[in-house]
Parts: sequence; C-alpha cells; structure tokens
Amino acid sequence: MGIVVKKFGGSSVGTPEKIKAVAARVVREKKPDDQVVVTVSAMGDTTDDLIELAKQVTGNTRSREMDMLLSTGEQVSIALLAMALNDLGCPAVSLTGPQAGFRTNSVHMKARITDINPDRVFEELSRGNVVVVAGFQGAAPNGDVTTLGRGGSDTTAVAMAGALNAAVCEIFTDVEGVYSADPRVVPTARKMKEITYNEMLELARLGAGVMQPRSVELGARYGVPIHVRSTFTTEPGTMIREGYTVEEKDFVVRGVTHDLNVAKAAIMGVPDKPGIAFRVFSALAEANIDVDMIVQSIRNTDKKINDIVFTVAKNDAAQTRSILEKVAADLGVLGVVIDEDVAKVSIVGAGMLGSPGMAARMFGALSGAGINIEVISTSEISLSCLIRAERAKDAVNAIHAAFFRESR
Repeated sequence: MGIVVKKFGGSSVGTPEKIKAVAARVVREKKPDDQVVVTVSAMGDTTDDLIELAKQVTGNTRSREMDMLLSTGEQVSIALLAMALNDLGCPAVSLTGPQAGFRTNSVHMKARITDINPDRVFEELSRGNVVVVAGFQGAAPNGDVTTLGRGGSDTTAVAMAGALNAAVCEIFTDVEGVYSADPRVVPTARKMKEITYNEMLELARLGAGVMQPRSVELGARYGVPIHVRSTFTTEPGTMIREGYTVEEKDFVVRGVTHDLNVAKAAIMGVPDKPGIAFRVFSALAEANIDVDMIVQSIRNTDKKINDIVFTVAKNDAAQTRSILEKVAADLGVLGVVIDEDVAKVSIVGAGMLGSPGMAARMFGALSGAGINIEVISTSEISLSCLIRAERAKDAVNAIHAAFFRESR
C-alpha cells in the first residue's frame, strides 16, 4: 500500500496490556511493502492527571512549563510501544514531536503547526523501522516544547500523513466510527460509512469528540482519506473524504452534537457606536481565546446601548471574565456576566442550506422537551442552540429522534 499512518488514542494505550495489543495489531496488519508510522496519545487519563498535579503546585496552568510537563505523557507512550514492537520482532523507533520535524508557533497549550520536516521519519522508514511518533507536541521557533491542545494527537497524525503523502490515516479510538450522535448518550445513533471533510469539521467544531477540528482541516488541505475505526474490533469504521462514493444520503442532517465545555459571556450595556465590538474581541484575540455564537441585541434604543453575548471554551471562562472586566471599566458599561452552566447542541448537514424547515424542526424538538433556547447561531451547514447544561442529554435525544426516525 505504501506509507500508512495509524493513530491510537489514550484509551487504546491506557495499560501495558493494551499497549502490547496495539503492537500486535500493528504487526498483524502490516503488509510486506507497507511503511508504517504510528502516532499515540498519553496513556489513559495521564494528561488530566498531570494537569491536576500541576494545580497542586501552581495556579498558573497556561505556561511554558505546563507544555514541558504535559509533553512527557506522550513520551512514555511512544517509548513503551516501540519496546513492545521490538519485542515482537518488528524493528521500531520512537520520536518526539520535535524529533519528527513538527514546528509550531509559540502559543503554549494550544499551539498551531507551522511546518513539518519529515526527513528523520523518512530516514527511519528507509531503515525498515516502524516509526512511533508522539502526538500532541512540537517545537516553537526558539526550541521550546509546545502542545497542540485537546485532541492534538489527531492533528499530529493527519499532518504527518499529509507531509509523508500517505495512502491513508487511520484514527483508532474507543468507538467504531463517526455516529449521528454520541452513542453513549443516544443509544439509537447511526454509524456513518462515510462523511465529507466539511461536515466532519462542523461536527468536530461543535462538540463531537471523535476528531479535533484542526485535524480535519489538514485532512482536507492535503486530501488525506481519514478512516475512523475502533481499536478493539476489525470492523470498518467511517471514512472522512472530499465527497460521497457509496452511501446514500438519506438524511439531510448528518449528525447531532452537544458540547458541555462551553461558557456564555455577556458584556451588558455597551455603547452603540463604531469600534466597540473591535475593542472587546481584539482583547480576547490577543489572549488567544476563541469565541463563538456572537449575538448583539438592543438593550435601550433611547440610550443607544446594546448587550453583546458570545460563547467561549469553559477553560477560558476565568480569563475571559478578567479581560471583559478591564474592557468594561474603560467603556463604562453596566456589567459583565459569565455563565458556565450552559451547553451547546447542534445539527450538521451539507444539505441543510437548500432544505427549508430544518430550524423549525429542531426548535420544535426542543420545545416538545420543555427546553428553553438562550442563544441561536447558524452557518451554511449547521444550526446551534445554547441551553442549560443539565438538559443537554434530553436535548440531544429529542433532536436526534426528530431527524433520525429510523436507525440502521
């Protein structure tokens, strides 16, 4: 087949026994003419454990030293997997992200890949080695270790596949593919045979936990077919590619997602004049805080003041509050509100743009379940609603039932 990139997540390498099983699978599936690169995450909950460890030492968990700490998790995984492969008679070598040629910007905790020089990887492949690459990490221009944010090992794997011109990138996880909703929340969720890059990007961006959004972007950029499948079975999973080849699109909406890692931010009583929104969002951008679901509403037409409401990731909520309070003090606004007890539920489908009634059906499903909508946001292929967090599971099930009346 040529070069094949395989990625195994934390649940796939969570114990020594699972690492041995991954090594056995790599050896079993490797064809004589294959050159194999394996990307792995940290074992199990190692990253979360390291974050909690850091919190016992410091309140600053967004620093250079956090990247130094978190990057060790993947280094443990790659060394152990390379050892397991070598014990099976399969020559293997482990490489950190920087050793594999990953260069990033200097934003710690959520760096972006700026360049990949895979010469060392090609060199090791030419020697007959399986190359085990640490996911989630790279090096800044000054040589400092950086990490790529949650799900960054997906991005490492797809970027590596693109740089190597690999035939396919296989993402092994604890589910059997991409589903129409999280099967742990919606028992009737459908596994999809294939899905487009654009649809998968929206699903990932809006809370589907299967892929990191940037990994899907890179797949589309390099034209790398991505096969999402289970570590624990040999069944085919879901192919992510440019267009559909086999599966009939019998549903306009392809998926329903929910995101609990979200907080609602509001800056109240903002003067209604040019440049105010720029001051608010440029301050957030300078802190590398991503915003979504932006809504501006009129509070008082006589006094010409508005409210600006938007969402951020929950782990950015405290920093967002601090930034908004400083901006609020300069602008003399009425106040700042941060609400972390919210969730975002969304529907995604490339056919939604030309299909009237999608919004009405989603709103009807939420109304029927007695769920109030706080904020609404749309794109060409998605529709999102912000609701109370405790109703997220009810919302997803109600919406899924409205759009997927049959399950395969």
